[in-house]
Amino acid sequence: MEDKAYSVSLANNPKIAINIIPGHFTTSNAHSNNYLDFSELKCNALVARDVAREMAIPYLSTTIIDTIVCMEKMSGVGAYLAEELLQEGTSVINAGGQIHVVSPMNNAHGNWVFPSNRMEWINGKNILLLTATVSSGRAINSVLECIAYYGGNVAGISALYVASPEAHPNKINALFTAEDITGYKLFSPNGCEMCKAGLKLDAIVSSEGYTKIN
Repeated sequence: MEDKAYSVSLANNPKIAINIIPGHFTTSNAHSNNYLDFSELKCNALVARDVAREMAIPYLSTTIIDTIVCMEKMSGVGAYLAEELLQEGTSVINAGGQIHVVSPMNNAHGNWVFPSNRMEWINGKNILLLTATVSSGRAINSVLECIAYYGGNVAGISALYVASPEAHPNKINALFTAEDITGYKLFSPNGCEMCKAGLKLDAIVSSEGYTKIN
Protein backbone atom coordinates (compact mmCIF):
# COMPACT_ATOMS: atom_id res chain seq x y z
CA MET A 1 0.00 0.00 0.00
CA GLU A 2 2.61 2.50 1.12
CA ASP A 3 4.52 2.31 -2.15
CA LYS A 4 1.49 3.84 -3.89
CA ALA A 5 1.14 6.73 -1.43
CA TYR A 6 1.05 10.32 -2.59
CA SER A 7 0.41 13.67 -0.92
CA VAL A 8 -1.95 16.61 -1.39
CA SER A 9 -0.82 20.00 -0.09
CA LEU A 10 -2.76 23.05 1.05
CA ALA A 11 -2.69 25.57 -1.78
CA ASN A 12 -1.45 28.52 0.29
CA ASN A 13 0.93 26.50 2.50
CA PRO A 14 2.63 23.47 0.87
CA LYS A 15 4.10 22.38 4.23
CA ILE A 16 0.58 21.34 5.24
CA ALA A 17 -0.05 18.10 3.35
CA ILE A 18 -2.14 14.95 3.69
CA ASN A 19 -0.44 11.65 2.92
CA ILE A 20 -2.89 9.50 0.96
CA ILE A 21 -2.53 5.72 0.83
CA PRO A 22 -4.69 3.80 -1.68
CA GLY A 23 -6.16 0.50 -0.53
CA HIS A 24 -9.21 -1.10 1.06
CA PHE A 25 -9.77 0.24 4.57
CA THR A 26 -12.45 -0.16 7.20
CA THR A 27 -13.49 1.95 10.18
CA SER A 28 -16.17 1.05 12.72
CA ASN A 29 -18.90 2.21 10.34
CA ALA A 30 -17.53 2.65 6.81
CA HIS A 31 -15.15 1.37 4.14
CA SER A 32 -12.92 3.58 2.01
CA ASN A 33 -10.59 3.25 -0.97
CA ASN A 34 -7.93 5.54 0.55
CA TYR A 35 -6.46 6.17 3.97
CA LEU A 36 -5.97 9.85 4.75
CA ASP A 37 -2.89 10.07 6.96
CA PHE A 38 -2.81 13.22 9.09
CA SER A 39 0.08 12.06 11.27
CA GLU A 40 2.49 14.82 10.24
CA LEU A 41 -0.18 17.47 10.76
CA LYS A 42 -0.91 16.20 14.28
CA CYS A 43 2.51 15.01 15.48
CA ASN A 44 5.14 17.20 13.81
CA ALA A 45 5.35 20.25 16.08
CA LEU A 46 6.39 22.68 13.36
CA VAL A 47 3.70 21.51 10.95
CA ALA A 48 1.06 21.46 13.71
CA ARG A 49 1.87 25.10 14.47
CA ASP A 50 1.33 26.00 10.80
CA VAL A 51 -1.94 24.05 10.84
CA ALA A 52 -3.07 26.01 13.91
CA ARG A 53 -2.30 29.33 12.23
CA GLU A 54 -4.48 28.40 9.27
CA MET A 55 -7.29 27.12 11.49
CA ALA A 56 -7.28 30.28 13.62
CA ILE A 57 -8.05 32.59 10.70
CA PRO A 58 -11.89 32.26 10.71
CA TYR A 59 -12.08 33.12 14.43
CA LEU A 60 -9.30 35.64 15.18
CA SER A 61 -11.32 38.84 14.93
CA THR A 62 -14.88 37.55 15.22
CA THR A 63 -15.38 34.74 17.75
CA ILE A 64 -14.97 34.56 21.53
CA ILE A 65 -13.52 31.16 22.44
CA ASP A 66 -13.26 29.93 26.04
CA THR A 67 -12.50 26.25 25.46
CA ILE A 68 -11.23 24.10 22.60
CA VAL A 69 -12.64 20.57 22.69
CA CYS A 70 -10.30 18.22 20.78
CA MET A 71 -11.21 14.94 19.12
CA GLU A 72 -9.13 12.35 17.23
CA LYS A 73 -5.81 13.14 18.92
CA MET A 74 -5.93 16.82 17.95
CA SER A 75 -4.83 18.17 21.35
CA GLY A 76 -1.38 19.18 20.09
CA VAL A 77 -2.88 21.26 17.30
CA GLY A 78 -5.46 22.52 19.80
CA ALA A 79 -2.78 23.91 22.10
CA TYR A 80 -1.14 25.79 19.23
CA LEU A 81 -4.57 26.98 18.09
CA ALA A 82 -5.27 28.41 21.56
CA GLU A 83 -1.93 30.21 21.40
CA GLU A 84 -2.84 31.72 18.03
CA LEU A 85 -6.26 32.87 19.25
CA LEU A 86 -4.70 34.52 22.31
CA GLN A 87 -1.96 36.43 20.49
CA GLU A 88 -1.70 40.15 21.16
CA GLY A 89 -3.31 42.43 18.60
CA THR A 90 -6.03 45.03 18.34
CA SER A 91 -8.02 42.86 15.92
CA VAL A 92 -7.63 39.64 17.96
CA ILE A 93 -10.85 39.29 19.92
CA ASN A 94 -9.48 36.77 22.47
CA ALA A 95 -6.26 38.68 23.21
CA GLY A 96 -5.62 38.94 26.95
CA GLY A 97 -8.03 36.11 27.77
CA GLN A 98 -7.50 32.45 28.49
CA ILE A 99 -8.47 29.28 26.64
CA HIS A 100 -8.58 25.73 28.01
CA VAL A 101 -7.86 22.74 25.76
CA VAL A 102 -9.70 19.53 26.72
CA SER A 103 -10.84 16.19 25.29
CA PRO A 104 -13.95 14.22 26.32
CA MET A 105 -13.75 10.58 27.38
CA ASN A 106 -15.75 7.53 26.30
CA ASN A 107 -17.48 5.90 29.28
CA ALA A 108 -18.33 2.22 29.71
CA HIS A 109 -21.53 2.70 27.70
CA GLY A 110 -19.74 4.29 24.75
CA ASN A 111 -21.00 7.79 25.53
CA TRP A 112 -18.84 10.92 25.51
CA VAL A 113 -18.40 12.51 28.94
CA PHE A 114 -16.28 15.21 30.58
CA PRO A 115 -14.65 14.61 33.98
CA SER A 116 -16.21 16.50 36.87
CA ASN A 117 -13.13 18.65 37.43
CA ARG A 118 -13.34 19.97 33.85
CA MET A 119 -17.08 20.65 33.59
CA GLU A 120 -16.53 24.30 34.53
CA TRP A 121 -14.60 24.74 31.25
CA ILE A 122 -17.67 23.53 29.30
CA ASN A 123 -20.78 24.75 31.13
CA GLY A 124 -21.76 28.19 29.87
CA LYS A 125 -18.57 28.49 27.81
CA ASN A 126 -18.02 29.24 24.13
CA ILE A 127 -16.63 26.06 22.61
CA LEU A 128 -14.54 25.50 19.51
CA LEU A 129 -14.83 21.85 18.48
CA LEU A 130 -11.66 20.62 16.79
CA THR A 131 -11.44 17.28 14.98
CA ALA A 132 -9.39 15.61 12.27
CA THR A 133 -12.09 14.33 9.92
CA VAL A 134 -15.81 14.68 9.35
CA SER A 135 -17.30 12.09 7.00
CA SER A 136 -20.83 10.92 7.73
CA GLY A 137 -21.25 13.35 10.62
CA ARG A 138 -22.25 10.55 12.99
CA ALA A 139 -19.24 10.95 15.31
CA ILE A 140 -19.28 14.73 15.40
CA ASN A 141 -23.01 14.81 16.13
CA SER A 142 -22.50 12.64 19.22
CA VAL A 143 -19.84 15.06 20.49
CA LEU A 144 -22.09 18.06 19.81
CA GLU A 145 -24.81 16.35 21.87
CA CYS A 146 -22.29 15.82 24.68
CA ILE A 147 -21.25 19.49 24.68
CA ALA A 148 -24.89 20.59 24.71
CA TYR A 149 -25.64 18.20 27.59
CA TYR A 150 -22.90 19.83 29.67
CA GLY A 151 -24.20 23.31 28.88
CA GLY A 152 -21.59 24.40 26.35
CA ASN A 153 -22.23 26.79 23.47
CA VAL A 154 -20.60 25.64 20.22
CA ALA A 155 -19.13 28.78 18.68
CA GLY A 156 -17.30 27.00 15.85
CA ILE A 157 -16.26 23.68 14.37
CA SER A 158 -12.93 23.08 12.63
CA ALA A 159 -11.48 20.01 10.94
CA LEU A 160 -8.49 19.01 8.90
CA TYR A 161 -10.79 17.32 6.39
CA VAL A 162 -14.53 17.28 5.76
CA ALA A 163 -16.08 15.05 3.10
CA SER A 164 -19.17 17.15 2.30
CA PRO A 165 -19.37 20.55 4.04
CA GLU A 166 -22.85 21.20 2.61
CA ALA A 167 -24.16 17.94 4.11
CA HIS A 168 -23.84 19.16 7.69
CA PRO A 169 -26.25 21.63 9.33
CA ASN A 170 -23.35 23.25 11.25
CA LYS A 171 -20.74 25.26 9.36
CA ILE A 172 -17.42 23.41 9.45
CA ASN A 173 -14.18 25.24 8.72
CA ALA A 174 -11.92 22.67 7.06
CA LEU A 175 -8.47 22.83 5.52
CA PHE A 176 -9.25 20.09 2.99
CA THR A 177 -12.45 18.74 1.41
CA ALA A 178 -13.29 15.84 -0.90
CA GLU A 179 -12.68 18.17 -3.87
CA ASP A 180 -8.97 18.16 -2.98
CA ILE A 181 -8.68 14.36 -3.18
CA THR A 182 -9.41 12.85 -6.57
CA GLY A 183 -11.27 9.55 -6.48
CA TYR A 184 -11.65 9.27 -2.70
CA LYS A 185 -14.76 7.23 -1.87
CA LEU A 186 -16.58 6.11 1.25
CA PHE A 187 -18.95 3.15 1.35
CA SER A 188 -21.31 1.61 3.86
CA PRO A 189 -19.99 -1.85 4.86
CA ASN A 190 -22.94 -3.49 3.09
CA GLY A 191 -22.55 -1.38 -0.05
CA CYS A 192 -18.79 -1.44 -0.49
CA GLU A 193 -17.82 -1.75 -4.17
CA MET A 194 -14.44 -3.25 -3.26
CA CYS A 195 -16.02 -5.98 -1.15
CA LYS A 196 -18.43 -6.80 -3.99
CA ALA A 197 -15.43 -7.06 -6.33
CA GLY A 198 -13.83 -9.57 -3.96
CA LEU A 199 -11.01 -7.29 -2.77
CA LYS A 200 -9.81 -8.15 0.72
CA LEU A 201 -9.43 -5.51 3.41
CA ASP A 202 -5.93 -4.10 3.77
CA ALA A 203 -6.20 -2.40 7.16
CA ILE A 204 -8.40 -1.31 10.06
CA VAL A 205 -8.52 2.44 10.71
CA SER A 206 -8.88 4.20 14.07
CA SER A 207 -8.05 7.65 15.44
CA GLU A 208 -4.57 6.30 16.19
CA GLY A 209 -3.83 5.30 12.59
CA TYR A 210 -4.21 2.05 10.70
CA THR A 211 -3.39 -1.59 11.48
CA LYS A 212 -2.68 -3.91 8.58
CA ILE A 213 -4.63 -7.12 8.17
CA ASN A 214 -2.19 -9.88 7.26
